[in-house]
Amino acid sequence: MQLSDRERQIAELVAAGHTNRLIAEQLFMSPKTVEAHLSRIFTKLGVKTRAAVAAAWSQGF
Repeated sequence: MQLSDRERQIAELVAAGHTNRLIAEQLFMSPKTVEAHLSRIFTKLGVKTRAAVAAAWSQGF
């Protein structure tokens, strides 16, 4: 499954080690919205952790 543009932005920031709060501030959204996007990212990538998102990002999912 393809990630949306916003999901890709969030995945990139997660891979860079940013917290949900920092991601929210940078993308002008609430931390809860970041959590919702992350939940969809986890589902789409078939992973369960932020570290797995970062690993998938580094491999160019």
